[in-house]
Amino acid sequence: MTEHESIFDGVESREVSKVAALDIGSNSFHLVVARIVAGSVQILHRVKQKVRLAEGLDDDNILSDEAIERGLAMLKVIAESLKGFEPDSVRIVATHTLRKARNARQFIRAAKDVLPYPIEVISGVEEARLIYSGVAHTNHADGQQLVVDIGGGSTEFVIGKGFKPLLCRSLQMGCVSYTQKFFANGELKRSAFNKAITSAAQELEMIDVKYRKLGWVQCVGTSGTIRSLFTLCQQDKTNEHDIPVMLKALRSLMDQFIDAGHVDKLDFPNLSEDRRVVIAGGIAILIAVFKALNIKALVYSPAALREGVLYQMEDELHHADIRGRTASSLATRYDVDTSQATMVLNTSLMLLREADKAWKLKGQDFKNMLGWAALLHEVGIQINSRGVQRHSAYILANVDMPGFTQEQQLLLATLVRFHRKKIRISDLPSFNLFDSNAVKRLIALLRLGALLNLKRQEQFLPDMTIDVTPSSLSLNFPEGWLEEKPILSADLVSESQHWQALDLELLINS
Repeated sequence: MTEHESIFDGVESREVSKVAALDIGSNSFHLVVARIVAGSVQILHRVKQKVRLAEGLDDDNILSDEAIERGLAMLKVIAESLKGFEPDSVRIVATHTLRKARNARQFIRAAKDVLPYPIEVISGVEEARLIYSGVAHTNHADGQQLVVDIGGGSTEFVIGKGFKPLLCRSLQMGCVSYTQKFFANGELKRSAFNKAITSAAQELEMIDVKYRKLGWVQCVGTSGTIRSLFTLCQQDKTNEHDIPVMLKALRSLMDQFIDAGHVDKLDFPNLSEDRRVVIAGGIAILIAVFKALNIKALVYSPAALREGVLYQMEDELHHADIRGRTASSLATRYDVDTSQATMVLNTSLMLLREADKAWKLKGQDFKNMLGWAALLHEVGIQINSRGVQRHSAYILANVDMPGFTQEQQLLLATLVRFHRKKIRISDLPSFNLFDSNAVKRLIALLRLGALLNLKRQEQFLPDMTIDVTPSSLSLNFPEGWLEEKPILSADLVSESQHWQALDLELLINS
């Protein structure tokens, strides 16, 4: 044994997971690669490139072919950094521009040929929650803190305490969109700044009273725009971002912009070309935020959305999935009959275990989604027991669900919407992340799980066997058992007819 080998004799090896998070933002694409060891996220590599996707969004919310090509070209660059990563170790989230773009599906489909990982379009509230998670894991505050993130197309606001977000909102104003709207020709006139600040103040009227009432002890700014404004406000200070920025400094900086007269004449050594062309919209928004929320001082945090995604991945790998906590919270809030939900859950997951191979439902997330749908399929019963499937689906499609992407939330609502009664295939939404056949099969399993527990009696079902082919499922009951249950027998016959709409065959043997 060499001397170098002996050095490591007493070192205990730990399980290490390598993960990556990509934020497809309206202004920039950000990639963060990290390793998770002993419950700690350690950043290994970062890639940040300006794409200004939001510039390609027209008044009809159509993303231009040029913007799509810019985005795809950048994804090809990023793909080099993701070679060799397992599917479960990469998460890609898209924000405001792809939320707004009516042809977002075109971009996402093309991206599949570049990156073998799904792109999740997250809601504004979910974006805010993830941003807060990134900040909370890297910035300590004794008490509640307000986090503000100015993106290219939207600005997120979160008040939270510790690691828990308490109030999350996303407003449709960003440095790219506001620069396009108020400073399109590059001129930096006071009248244009006044109009931009007034417009932002009007947006903030939706949240200002509620946020001021909840309050905070510290205000934290994040995003590249706020970082640049911090740097410009503190050019003459040696400790840079350690000193909070106040409204007076922002107004003074705006005056310097106005004196310059045009973005091409902004002569600041620390202002990059990419940031210079969108900084005017950013400072107008931040000044409006200071005034509307009565912010005294703002500190800076380098952590943001992608770090929040990483910390959620760490949570999902080593602790409870936050989506599970969300589902449990909804079940409690809507007074779900947990005994019934548990029976439907157990039956549905039993059916899934038998069918997952033949029906290609091996992915762990299918199990999760089916399980949460079983837990929450009766949340709408508080509205009315008639049409409970419609009421439940409406709640799940519109309630805030931390941890769930827009598509995951839509899938959950879809499963619940069709868990009983007639199935209209034309009403099934299309998905980017979920195969249509998989969605139909999950609907079939939830329907069967609910139907077999319609009596709401524990230990009602006998031991039975299940046979599954790629296009059928056979229930094999003990001889004579079903004959004693004429109502269930009739319901199963009706259900077999409903399954035809799902391109599946339900066979009943007794």
